[in-house]
Amino acid sequence: MPIYEFECKHCGHHFDHLQKMSDADPTVCPACGEPQLHRMVSAPSFRLAGSGWYETDFKKDGDKKRNLAGDHGTAAKSAASPAPVPAPSPAPAPAPAPSAGGKS
Repeated sequence: MPIYEFECKHCGHHFDHLQKMSDADPTVCPACGEPQLHRMVSAPSFRLAGSGWYETDFKKDGDKKRNLAGDHGTAAKSAASPAPVPAPSPAPAPAPAPSAGGKS
């Protein structure tokens, strides 16, 4: 069950409330008794870190892995360093321009 944060618009009292997602929100402030409560938007207090949260963590050894970024095998090395590209051949030298003071 999630924990929701509420604030009273009348007195400014903040409190947390554990309830099911399908339950109705409380409407009366526990501090002042006024029906001025509204749900706050807050960041979650947990973090998904460590092993077990990614698609590749539950793959069997025989299954093909989709994410090769963490693979230290040859597939990751070939993706990290592409094949060398051959150098272009030099262009042919331009032909000499005809001279203006030549024989007729």
